[in-house]
Amino acid sequence: MLEKTGDIEFRRARPADLPALVELLANDPLGREREAPETPLPLTYHDAFKAIDADPNQFLVAVVEAGRIVGTLQLTFIPGLSRKGAWRGQIEAVRIAGDRRRAGLGQLVFEWAFAECRRRGCELVQLTTDKGRPDAHRFYERLGFHASHLGYKLQISR
Repeated sequence: MLEKTGDIEFRRARPADLPALVELLANDPLGREREAPETPLPLTYHDAFKAIDADPNQFLVAVVEAGRIVGTLQLTFIPGLSRKGAWRGQIEAVRIAGDRRRAGLGQLVFEWAFAECRRRGCELVQLTTDKGRPDAHRFYERLGFHASHLGYKLQISR
């Protein structure tokens, strides 16, 4: 899917986008510890991209402005029995280029994601965020998200 909003283009990420996407993921204090934006990229990124791209319930988004990738997010569409069989949209790995933050691009990205979730029949949009991102928490609350659940993670490898 390709969609434009003003000068911003939302499109499915391509293999050639991987270095820019990984660089965005690594461009904050938490990401610097978790990501490896080296050349060449570790094969794990390529393997993950192939799996995401092959799954019709996954949508890895490249947000492009003037030919430059300035944002990304991953949408996962989750079927479920709860809520009378409702579909959920899961938003993950949201990143905006440092020089484009606090200029309204994040708001535009989420509005696009909400519209895509509605288009796919989702009744609920959810996300998780690291406790160490208080600015992101305030932003999500301004968008209307509520911290309704407590989440847990367990790293089982590495």
